[in-house]
Amino acid sequence: MQPLLDAIAALTPPTDAGRIFHGRGGLHPGCEQWTLDAYPPVLLLTSFEPATDDELAAIGAALEARWAQVAPGEPLNWVYQYRFEARAETRLMAGSVPEPHVISEAGARFRVHLLRGLNHGFFLDMAEGRRWVRAQMAARPGQRVLNLFAYSCAFSVVALQAGAGQVVNVDMAGGALSIGQKNHQLNGLGAGASFMPHDIFASWGKIKRSGPYDLVILDPPSYQKGSFVAEKDYARLVRRLPDLLEPGGQALLCLNSPKLGADFLHGLMAEHAPAMQFVKRLANPPAFADVAPERALKVLVYRAPG
Repeated sequence: MQPLLDAIAALTPPTDAGRIFHGRGGLHPGCEQWTLDAYPPVLLLTSFEPATDDELAAIGAALEARWAQVAPGEPLNWVYQYRFEARAETRLMAGSVPEPHVISEAGARFRVHLLRGLNHGFFLDMAEGRRWVRAQMAARPGQRVLNLFAYSCAFSVVALQAGAGQVVNVDMAGGALSIGQKNHQLNGLGAGASFMPHDIFASWGKIKRSGPYDLVILDPPSYQKGSFVAEKDYARLVRRLPDLLEPGGQALLCLNSPKLGADFLHGLMAEHAPAMQFVKRLANPPAFADVAPERALKVLVYRAPG
């Protein structure tokens, strides 16, 4: 656990949300179970294995000691989450969590919810994907974007901030899209986005009618029982891309499965959308460095002919 304690001893009060310690990347032997994230003004400690009371006490003492040094007089707020078998147990360890809890990244603001659910409303490891989308929209304003598996619509927010003309957000989880609508309001985005709380695979007609699109974002869960399993369902997305994209349009393919590497996505594109050209793979944020990059998040850019 020493590398985690060392990271705590070096932390400074963050302003934007981000990862502080990434044991999951395998670069710190013995700490593979731990991650530490900043969702200011709250720190989130996550363990993927059961943690003992002594371990949590040691981590809490380290956080308290460092916080007294770098933020004297400021309350330390931290939350612990134990994740197992697609479930989570979460508890507040010290301080409090704001309600609503709003964090920022690169000038954009997003609502998060650390004390309920497995996920928190905002995926820190997708920071470079959001930065790429922002740059693409700024380079050519007015583009039409399709955001599939939109979740809380972070891609939509940054696209519209940077000059997108229209973003269509589709996700079968109406609750997530409701948070997405609030994220747009938080950022003063009153127009340009639409929200479709539909099963994507049953809604291709509606989705296509709003196109064609200059950018299609595919960011599905790798495994969500009853709705999406990457090994069998990702191909069903890829084969739709040629009909959804403008000539020269781009697709952003995302996959966060430790079992499936980038070759899985390249193979699907070669089989189901062979005319599309691979452009590049986006690097993950440095804080998410992984000893086995193919196990980490994959974000690939492809371009349609034309």
